[in-house]
Amino acid sequence: MADAAPDTANQKFASKTSGGNNAYHNFHNDFLHIQDPNERRRLALAEIDKAPFGWYHVRACVVAGIGFFTDSYDIFAVSLLNTMLGIVYYPQLGKLPTSSDNAIKLSTSAGTVVGQLVFGWLADHVGRKRMYGLELIIIIFATLGQALSSGSPSVNIVGLIIFWRVLLGVGIGGDYPLSSIITSEFATTKWRGAMMGAVFAMQGIGQLVCAFVMLFVTLGFREALSVAPTTKDCDGYCAVAVDKMWRTLIGFGAVPACIALYYRLTIPETPRYTFDIGRDVEKAADDVKAYISGKREGHPDDVARIQAREAAQAQMTIPKASWSDFCRHYAIPKNGLLLFGTAGSWFMLDVAFYGLSLNNAVILEVIGYSTKYAKSTYEILYNTAIGNLIIVLAGAVPGYWVSVATLDTLGRKTIQMGGFIILTILFVVMGFAYNHISSNGLLAIYVLAQFFFNFGPNMTTFIVPGEVFPTRYRSTSHGISAASGKIGSIIGQGAISILRTHGATPDNENPWMDHVLEIYALFMLLGIFTTIFIPETKRKTLEELSGEDQPAPLPAAEGSSQTKTAESL
Repeated sequence: MADAAPDTANQKFASKTSGGNNAYHNFHNDFLHIQDPNERRRLALAEIDKAPFGWYHVRACVVAGIGFFTDSYDIFAVSLLNTMLGIVYYPQLGKLPTSSDNAIKLSTSAGTVVGQLVFGWLADHVGRKRMYGLELIIIIFATLGQALSSGSPSVNIVGLIIFWRVLLGVGIGGDYPLSSIITSEFATTKWRGAMMGAVFAMQGIGQLVCAFVMLFVTLGFREALSVAPTTKDCDGYCAVAVDKMWRTLIGFGAVPACIALYYRLTIPETPRYTFDIGRDVEKAADDVKAYISGKREGHPDDVARIQAREAAQAQMTIPKASWSDFCRHYAIPKNGLLLFGTAGSWFMLDVAFYGLSLNNAVILEVIGYSTKYAKSTYEILYNTAIGNLIIVLAGAVPGYWVSVATLDTLGRKTIQMGGFIILTILFVVMGFAYNHISSNGLLAIYVLAQFFFNFGPNMTTFIVPGEVFPTRYRSTSHGISAASGKIGSIIGQGAISILRTHGATPDNENPWMDHVLEIYALFMLLGIFTTIFIPETKRKTLEELSGEDQPAPLPAAEGSSQTKTAESL
């Protein structure tokens, strides 16, 4: 009989909900007796952090990963796209002018910077759920527009492609902060690194599939392509075949995006956003239950929901997001240096990461798939596809998945620091001994660099910004960090890479290649120092990392002093 009184008292505040079984625990019912919203938040998020790895975690990784698959496919396709555009639209040259080639490649990165900043800010202000899927719609629209583009007397095809790829970049940029933080906020603490890593590792699969699609369309049009001995001679049926090929290659990128769109539009809002920004305690608890049980979203009692939200507005100790609070938060040295560490590391990485592709021609020649000795347009396109396929398989894909396997054991900071150190050494060797290393030696160093980019800072610079910042600024801060990286890639491609042709002669088209590699070695060295400012995040909760791991307030009987927030300690 003594136990009946508390149960009766609890019913005054809320009623137990149905749902839950041996497979799917009903977390909502666990916290009905707790009225303090800060304690309910702490306990509910602890359940998410400690939840056993299940199919709902796999679903979150797949839904987010398909976006990165599409992003990588579209980005990686640009070099193959430019090769075919040159054949079709510049028949006298057989290739795009250098200025047009660079403009198309840089246009995607320029759009990506905008998307990362805008979508990062919007996800913190209007919600992850409302933004998630919108960036995929932009990608689908821009991909189809690109595949259906054609030149005319008044509109240049290069200008059209640049327009669509800038728009495509905006969608790709939006995918970076959204996929990272949604995965991190739904993930269990124990395997959060592996989950976020698996999402990012889909980039390698996207590159791989792009090379395969290029190979298949080339084989499909073999007869038409074989009649032209060089790209300059590819006209008539050959030109029509190449025109169909590049449209197929680009258009295929919209297929996985269309498949993932429904699941992105129906994914629930993350409980952390609903708790910390929406202050909707009842909805957050019900959304946790719905997500784990495979339902679209929770449906709490409206009266209890309104009452809990009003109480949370007055009692929640987590600060509300505002411009003044943003400035105050990052004016604290440790917070400002943390943002500097994530943004600076991503910037240093991308300058060299995109610059390494300068060696593709050398590597393809070493492994026997150079276009230099090809006897027909078919052989040129076939060798290009096979060469890219081998390059991706040699270093990129293994590097991604070794990272996934070790992120939660070795740790993010260890992998990033080790990657930067090894890459510094590799670039120093390539730069200072460039003219003294055999072709096979260059191939070995190239493969190692590809491996340690992905089993290193290319993976961790994506993961850490999705973990270390407070919920109210997590997406914005990730967007700032990612945009810094893309600005670095623009500098690496548009400013530093062109230095390799300084003093070029017919016998040596890239006389400054060794010096360019030495410059990239310097950026890898600087990446070691920016890594010092990031913490180790493995096996720590998001609240612990962001300074929001707050203890429950002390009861009045134990003391009247207010509990300090972790952020102020």
